[in-house]
Amino acid sequence: KGNVFAVLKLQDGEELHAKSGLVFRIAEIIEQRKLSQAEAASILGIDQPKVSNLLRGGLDGFSSDRLFRFLNALGCDV
Repeated sequence: KGNVFAVLKLQDGEELHAKSGLVFRIAEIIEQRKLSQAEAASILGIDQPKVSNLLRGGLDGFSSDRLFRFLNALGCDV
């Protein structure tokens, strides 16, 4: 799978690619567990608008470490 961020020559393309993969996994888990955004927000310790932003690809304000913590909160061992 290619890195669209690198192809677009975006600064921090590798980091954006990695973070987008983490967000994809978070979204998969939320969907598999049939969680509402409000339920996911409660589990992740953030508010619902931030969950909405994250699920729409808004990566600003979410470090890789924070995304790993979200995966842990959702029951993934990373």
